[in-house]
Amino acid sequence: MKRRLKRIGPLTAGTTLAVIMGCFGLLFMPFILLISVVMAHAPNVPRAFPFIFGLGFALAAPVIYGVMGFLQGVIGAFVYNLVSMLTGGIEIEVE
Repeated sequence: MKRRLKRIGPLTAGTTLAVIMGCFGLLFMPFILLISVVMAHAPNVPRAFPFIFGLGFALAAPVIYGVMGFLQGVIGAFVYNLVSMLTGGIEIEVE
């Protein structure tokens, strides 16, 4: 049976993408911390600065990614809804 996806709820799309992107931020945390530890041992760099900066960024990354995911979801759903009024939406087949 073929159906058309005519509208996407902006808030549900935003919250879904916020959670997904927040999980990506959690996934990247160890890599950010690893890079900050390596940079703390670089020559001519104060030892504490890269680690403190890296720790702060690693803790903020899931929040930043989540907020950006929410904004992308809301804006993307809004744009899709405008375009689907012109094109009739995306045709999907369900059983």
